[in-house]
Amino acid sequence: MTSGLAAAAGWLLALAAQGAERPGALPFPDTPARAVSDTDMARIYEEVKTPWKYGVVLRGAENELVDGPKVFRRGSRWYMIYVSFIDRTGYETHLARSDDLLHWEKLGRILPFRGEGWDAWQDNGAPALVDHRWEGPQEIESYDGKYWMSYVGGEKKGYETDPLSIGLASTDDPSVAAEWRRFPGNPVLSGAQRDARPFESTTLYTSTIIRVDPALLGWPFVIFYNGKSPPDGREAIGMAVSRDLREWRRLGDGPVIDNHGESRWAISGNPQIVRIGGLWVMFYFGAFWKPGAFDTFACSRDLVRWTKWDGPHLVEPGAPFDEKFAHKPWVLKHDGVVYHFYCAVGRQGRVIALATSKDLRRPAP
Repeated sequence: MTSGLAAAAGWLLALAAQGAERPGALPFPDTPARAVSDTDMARIYEEVKTPWKYGVVLRGAENELVDGPKVFRRGSRWYMIYVSFIDRTGYETHLARSDDLLHWEKLGRILPFRGEGWDAWQDNGAPALVDHRWEGPQEIESYDGKYWMSYVGGEKKGYETDPLSIGLASTDDPSVAAEWRRFPGNPVLSGAQRDARPFESTTLYTSTIIRVDPALLGWPFVIFYNGKSPPDGREAIGMAVSRDLREWRRLGDGPVIDNHGESRWAISGNPQIVRIGGLWVMFYFGAFWKPGAFDTFACSRDLVRWTKWDGPHLVEPGAPFDEKFAHKPWVLKHDGVVYHFYCAVGRQGRVIALATSKDLRRPAP
């Protein structure tokens, strides 16, 4: 047996053992549902809508696609964690920097290919514990003396080739383009674990981790992610909870966001959580349960029961650079302006674009 096959066999055995030891999913809290009114949903839409497309803010080099923007602040500067896909090999995670949220400088890789193991050829990272308060400082919070990311990993080459699982990595300084350290207990969540629910049995995708008051759910850390299930590959969003960021318990027997349409293939994915007033808001993208791929949102009072917005999309295809897809949101408000970063697919390939609540393309009168 080659060393590569031996390594693959080793992590499969470890994953099987990890799954055998896991307890089942926790039930959703048995508390009365508190509805989000149509008035509240419309108010949130008016607050977060971004009708002005600023355009492309980050593009790849030759034979490179860029995807999945996630933005945070450190000191006086802004940073973007995003993924790069070169020559159809797989995802690697990169870092960029900006002084104004409009002009971005690439800094380099922070989670490169390993070439072996469960995450040999897929490393799609997202910063954990970014301040989720709307109009907050957007800083990334440390835990246990380190800064963390969750990432989607996979052993096979190609574009999001199944199966994919979720791992953790950490660093001492998230503003430096140096490789993050992978948690030795990875993957922390996988469709092969015995508590995996049907909606995530094939693959787990992009996640977001927030820290909340433990009184809300009984746990301080919450992760949301989308998973894929057979036979049609529909993707839905579920959640899990943790006391230490390393060991996770699935919460609920199914997804918290799931959308259906005429197509049997429907996607709800790439969740981001923010707090606006007394409401939790989840930005996420939809695809194929309505035409194309677009960004939308849902609201909740308890992080478990979500009311989905059914009005105009936050961004959708329409410009030459996003005429095919406008999806995978990261949304923040700074100095009175809402910035909506997203993956755009159109005449410039797969790039990262920006839409805003005010027209920043020309000086204000």
